Amino acid sequence: MPRLPRLLSALAFAAVAHGAQAIPINYVATLSGAAEAPPNASAGIGSAHVVIDTDAHTYAIHFDFSGLTGTTTAAHIHGPTASPGTGTAGVITTTPAFPGFVTGVSSGSYDQLFDMTVASTFNAAFVTAQGGLANAETAFAAALASGSAYLNIHSSFVTSGEIRGFLTQVPEPASLGLLAIGALGLGRLRACRR
Repeated sequence: MPRLPRLLSALAFAAVAHGAQAIPINYVATLSGAAEAPPNASAGIGSAHVVIDTDAHTYAIHFDFSGLTGTTTAAHIHGPTASPGTGTAGVITTTPAFPGFVTGVSSGSYDQLFDMTVASTFNAAFVTAQGGLANAETAFAAALASGSAYLNIHSSFVTSGEIRGFLTQVPEPASLGLLAIGALGLGRLRACRR
């Protein structure tokens, strides 16, 4: 089999297989004061990456931030909001901040892996509102998948949150389907030209 059709077949298979088994799911966010509710004039910026693995019952989080007008007081994930990408919601993860998050700084990084079968991974109020730990894990995954969860970094400048960003899945599930259709179409076109 020529190289291009093999590659296209592999891409199409990977895209179709993606939906057949659970694999870690990636979410990213760009953090800014303009994304806060209400928006603020912070020059601070940041980026976040969350990887959730529902088979392993873990989530990994990494975020970087810099240029905050104030100094950090807390950081956590909120959700779910009433509609994706807008509004505010209660805190899902630990409060007041992720374990080991450094306060009193205007820039920094955070990197941690969490076990979602441990109650201390979540805000106790969130676990209670969901009716237990297993439901909290499911609700957290659903909030991420629906685009209604956001990472918020609070500071002395804006105590309710100086920068935030809604977490969105990458690649979006529709993109995988389009990739598969495109790969199959290119393979078919190439076969017809022979």
